[in-house]
Amino acid sequence: MGAGHAHKLYRREDSPVHALPPHTKLVAVLGFVVVVVSTPREAVWAFALYAVLLGAVAAAARLPAGFVLRRLVIEVPFVAFAFLMPFVVPGEQTTVAGVSLSVPGLWGAWNVLAKGTLGVAASVILASTTELRALLLGLQRLRLPPLLVQIASFMIRYGDVITDEMRRMSIARRSRGFEARGVRHWGVLAKSAGALFIRSYERGERVHLAMVSRGYEGSMPVIDEVTATRAQWTYAAALPFTALLICLACLIGRMP
Repeated sequence: MGAGHAHKLYRREDSPVHALPPHTKLVAVLGFVVVVVSTPREAVWAFALYAVLLGAVAAAARLPAGFVLRRLVIEVPFVAFAFLMPFVVPGEQTTVAGVSLSVPGLWGAWNVLAKGTLGVAASVILASTTELRALLLGLQRLRLPPLLVQIASFMIRYGDVITDEMRRMSIARRSRGFEARGVRHWGVLAKSAGALFIRSYERGERVHLAMVSRGYEGSMPVIDEVTATRAQWTYAAALPFTALLICLACLIGRMP
């Protein structure tokens, strides 16, 4: 499969986490996220332990704390609405620093922030320890529909190509004295977007014809067969299994 270039999130290190087969890490992260989402929001101590678990994995992968924290900024636009929940969710009110806030809204905001942050952190660690090409091989190994894997592969491979094309078009506009400064320039930008779409579509047609002429029949050949030993599966399962024990302790503690 293609898409062999490294991405910006990946950090090359010689660590046990980097050495794990990609499909074992994908299953481990998915299991961890499912456990985190299933944990009652009132179990604050459990989320703290989940964070410690991720910190241990990051340490084992030799990822600096600053490296991971900087990449967590990506979640800010997606959880920003959580800060509005204490003000808009109806229910019992409480006063914090002289401001009246909704108790259900506070719990809802905590639920979104805690689970969202842990999920994004797990994804960042996965992306930092696994190359994109390896992730695609892992998805293929997990029997994800081949068409989806191929779409993801082409998206990764040609994303940078389309970005460079857009950058060249922007340079061409500026070299002719154009600067988008208001609504009246939106028409030019819309035409540029249309031209970019047509160029991308035509490039896709050319690539497809080139692939067909070389024997492409709807599936990409697998050059590297990804396998995992029992020891590697056990090592990868340590994260979701430990998180599951914590979640079960929470649920047992809530029983009357």
